[in-house]
Amino acid sequence: MGRIFLSAAHGGKEAGGIDPGSIAGGTTEAKEMIMLRDLIITELRARNFEVLAVPDDLSAQQTIAWINSRARPKDVAIEIHADAASNPSVRGASIFYIANNDERRNHAELLLVGLLRRVPQLPNRGVKSDSATGLGRLAFCRQTSVASLLMQVGFLTSPDDRALLQTRRRDFALGIADGVASWSRTIDPGSAVETDSTYPVFSININGQLYPEKGILINGNAYIPIDLADRLRIDLSKAPNVRRVTYRRVVFLKAVELRDFHLSVVWDSATQTLNLRSIAQIPLGQIDKIMSYGHASEVQLQLFLRNNNENAIVQFPDLPKLYREEATIEGVSHDIAFCQMCLETGFLHFGDDVKSEQNNFAGLGAIGGAPNAASFESARLGVRAHIQHLKAYASLEPLVQELEDPRFRFVTRGIAPSIEQLSGRWSADLEYGNKIMAMLKRLYESAGLF
Repeated sequence: MGRIFLSAAHGGKEAGGIDPGSIAGGTTEAKEMIMLRDLIITELRARNFEVLAVPDDLSAQQTIAWINSRARPKDVAIEIHADAASNPSVRGASIFYIANNDERRNHAELLLVGLLRRVPQLPNRGVKSDSATGLGRLAFCRQTSVASLLMQVGFLTSPDDRALLQTRRRDFALGIADGVASWSRTIDPGSAVETDSTYPVFSININGQLYPEKGILINGNAYIPIDLADRLRIDLSKAPNVRRVTYRRVVFLKAVELRDFHLSVVWDSATQTLNLRSIAQIPLGQIDKIMSYGHASEVQLQLFLRNNNENAIVQFPDLPKLYREEATIEGVSHDIAFCQMCLETGFLHFGDDVKSEQNNFAGLGAIGGAPNAASFESARLGVRAHIQHLKAYASLEPLVQELEDPRFRFVTRGIAPSIEQLSGRWSADLEYGNKIMAMLKRLYESAGLF
């Protein structure tokens, strides 16, 4: 039977110091996850599973390396986290799996069901592709060599979730152990002796043409011959984290990682075909330029928003139209502005700092540095202020419309013409630009533009 690797999030050394993870209610994520992890291990070992606990002093990258150096083909790996939000009313458990892997999504469902059966008071936030996270990827899901999942057991910042975790820790452990046990048996039912791996193969379609060589499926992930990347002129020397394997004297690489090179990667489970599209409808050299044209239609923007928040269009039915109109007037990419709005508001879920009735879609501050965020009389004026603030960063050109942005005069004009240059400026988050870019890729993929 395959073994189980179990990691408690945070507690290791990051950036020269110990990373406690989120902090709330007089405790830390690292402390809570370590205690929960220890109970899960006890329960799984009582069921005769072999469990390997990742040392608590390792960094995130060291954790992955530790697992990969010990992993065998039928092993599984799970990392448990506690989430955090500025709004204490945000609650619930969720599990993240590597994008485009239907098998792993099914495994995630097993784990989540196991937990929620034991703790039904915990809201279900569902299983999610790691491409739906802020940076559009999770290293634990992408870089771990065996089947892996990342579980958010609840929100440490929620008094209700925190109380559940601290008073019913054993129920959490039993539920997670139930799910992990089911997952491990699915990966390795123990009905056959492991042989020198023979992997299932699949077809590869590039821009509508069938590629003569086959790919292979490893742990439900698609791997393609590395020479295909060479033919697509993808420079892998700048991507050391792209996972490579050697099988029958051919080097294969994990296909999903090629999305970072502006390649569309779509798995068709019905035909067992991996569809790759390298011909984008969008000029790649302009994709990150704030002063440029948008490409998504109002319907595509609306669908993207609705698929991530069913109630968003009910409250703001004209928002996609407003972003297209206001951005076009000022010469700003409405795609970028719209994706920044989705990031800032959590797809219009908002939070404690900004309320929906303020019509502030970009977290703009009040005039004079007052502590409260700005409010606008209408959604259109809120969108206009957002577009103007983006233009202030990206261009030296004067505004076309009357000034609505209360922070316009505080920006050094033209200092950030591209998305990544907003990092550390619009937000203190040094990954801020990468998060907008990840959101933009999600939009284009959902719209079939990329």
